[in-house]
Amino acid sequence: MDMLRSQFSNPAYRFGSATIFLFFAAWGIWWSFYQIWLTSEAGGLQLNGAQVGTVYAIQGAITMVLMLVYGVLQDKLDLKRPLTIFIGASATLIGPFTQFIYQPLLQDHFIVGAILGGVVLSAGFVAGAGLLEAFVERMANRTGFEYGQARMWGSFAYAIVALLAGIFFTINPMLNFWIGSALGALLLCTQLFWHPKGTAQEASIEEVTAKTPPVSEMVGLLKDNHVWKVIVIVLLSWTFYSVFDQQMFPDFYTSLFSSPEVGQRAYGTLNSVQVFLEAIMMGLIPLLMRKVGARNTLLLGIGVMFVRIFLCAAFAGPVLISIAKMLHAFEVPLCILAIFKYFAIHFNKALSATLYLVAFQLSSQLGNVILSAPLGSLRDQIGYQPTFFVISGVVFVAGLIAVFALKRDDEAVVNPEEIPTR
Repeated sequence: MDMLRSQFSNPAYRFGSATIFLFFAAWGIWWSFYQIWLTSEAGGLQLNGAQVGTVYAIQGAITMVLMLVYGVLQDKLDLKRPLTIFIGASATLIGPFTQFIYQPLLQDHFIVGAILGGVVLSAGFVAGAGLLEAFVERMANRTGFEYGQARMWGSFAYAIVALLAGIFFTINPMLNFWIGSALGALLLCTQLFWHPKGTAQEASIEEVTAKTPPVSEMVGLLKDNHVWKVIVIVLLSWTFYSVFDQQMFPDFYTSLFSSPEVGQRAYGTLNSVQVFLEAIMMGLIPLLMRKVGARNTLLLGIGVMFVRIFLCAAFAGPVLISIAKMLHAFEVPLCILAIFKYFAIHFNKALSATLYLVAFQLSSQLGNVILSAPLGSLRDQIGYQPTFFVISGVVFVAGLIAVFALKRDDEAVVNPEEIPTR
């Protein structure tokens, strides 16, 4: 409690926390039921597995390009806000865009709708999430607050809106998108008008400009074998997690109940409880990382990911599946916070946005592009749980590779001050 109180005394922490909170609220209110909206017969678009895979694959391809652009530009901009303002503006438009453009196109001109939707949703949310996380993480390093303590507000926001989304979805799915617009407007106002005083952002513009890495150094990351090892691990773990969690689990879970409406409300409640626990873990995982290190925390995250997906494949009934879902609350903080710290230890911190967006988020989206449609077709052919066994097997392989490929915290250190200490 004392740590959180001291964090709140930092104006940059308050701004970063508000940014994360409002973004994940604006995103989560509709994203938590996005896959159900695409597939549901009750108020949804009734797309099949292959079509849903195509939607996500196109989003992934566009997100890859945008993440690369966002990463390079934000490393140049440092803590300046043109891109965060753009994301706020995009979030503000999600309601009218979905109701009047996106849904009609998906119904009548599927490929056109998937492409246009991929551009808008990726620019404002899917790629935007990684950008805002990298932005706040950099602000945390610059102004002396714990990133995990700010990121947890995003999970709290998602938990709150996921609970509400289940209620609103059964009334009218479009309500979720329009509420997302209202929350996006608040995010936009935050980026336009809230400028914390006394932060490093104001005091070090000249210093930051001098330290900003050239584009050649950013591109040079792709020549680093260490980066490629991380990319392979992400492709075989976080990619399959994304396909499982975004494209398959929501519809699978709601199908376990007596009616779609009952399943949707249950999923909203489950998702909310899970993300609320995830928010608590965002605050606690940094303490664990000080004990075991960034590498071991990341390995633990991949291990939890394998166990969760495997149990969802092996268990039957909503009660046991719900218990397995709760592991998600540990998995996300373990992976997200550990990968930021791992990059900070072993790479140039001035390239943090590029590294996170390219080596982690972009490589995950590359996997989505390649795997979304095939895994969607596989699910159509053999069903959800057999497909979950396949996905869990791939994640297990990723864990084995990570054991041998990831560097220890005291190995090849670039920034020794970033090594977690007790």
